[in-house]
Amino acid sequence: MDKEEKVTEFIDKIRARVGTVVVGQDQVVERLLIALFTSGHILLQGMPGLAKTLLVNALGKAIHLDFSRVQFTVDLLPADILGSEILDQSSATFTTRKGPVFTNLLLADEINRAAPKVQGALLEAMQERKVTLGDETYRLPVPFLVIATQNPIEQSGTFELPEAQLDRFMLCHRLDYPDVQEEEEILKRNLGLGIQKEGQGAVANTEFDIVSDEPVGGPEDLTNAIDHTHRVHVSEVFIKHVVELVGRTRTHPSIELGGSPRAGIALIKGARARAMIHGRNYAIPDDLFALAEDVLLHRIRLNYEALADGLTAANILNEIIREMG
Repeated sequence: MDKEEKVTEFIDKIRARVGTVVVGQDQVVERLLIALFTSGHILLQGMPGLAKTLLVNALGKAIHLDFSRVQFTVDLLPADILGSEILDQSSATFTTRKGPVFTNLLLADEINRAAPKVQGALLEAMQERKVTLGDETYRLPVPFLVIATQNPIEQSGTFELPEAQLDRFMLCHRLDYPDVQEEEEILKRNLGLGIQKEGQGAVANTEFDIVSDEPVGGPEDLTNAIDHTHRVHVSEVFIKHVVELVGRTRTHPSIELGGSPRAGIALIKGARARAMIHGRNYAIPDDLFALAEDVLLHRIRLNYEALADGLTAANILNEIIREMG
């Protein structure tokens, strides 16, 4: 079996493993793999109860990666994420306590419930993959991926993420509710979870209890997938399409803030990974347009006139894509 076949088998096994505990959400799994294979970060936006935490947990165990979860709240401090230096009074020296950011997969749950100061504490870690505590700078583990979840901005008790931090996320994927058949399957599976007996008591199992700890692959498999992603061919024509698409978001009369060069980089990286996941060694326009919303929507800000007319960023982006098509 050559390397390409091994990578394909590895991806199929990950999908199958996640599918044993999460119903549907195939597109979300694909986006998570794209972020993982390109060393990007991803923001998942959707209402509570859509299995976001379960999905990340299952992915981490399938690849045997360290996994940490931080529940963001309004009283959270930067030290609660990054760590801190603690004074040992007996020896009058400082010891370093590393925070949950020192992991492979960091789930920042409901990131928009924390104050902007705490959100900003992730910027250095996300961009430079290092953390400064006191006078020392520490490298984060490899790979390092931030998977943040966000409730809709209009909910009470939330803080909108600043543009500088949103731009650090390679992808922002919006989750929908499952369809009727998927929701029926979710309920049927939940009925069959059973119970755990401990001593003289018992407790009902949850989906987290059935996530297998046995990985389907190891660091070598992940390294091969990342290496294979970077071998996917991107043509000069494809690059021109990316530049044109991002450029149109800057010149459209309804858009006040368009995509940055980082958006173009994210489109090319994402297209490479998507092509590889779909069994191709070259990127095609379908990869570009499939990822356009996830890469660009969170980087676009409409002007006052467009908002007053009831337009949305999705409306404008779809219009731009139709014009290019």
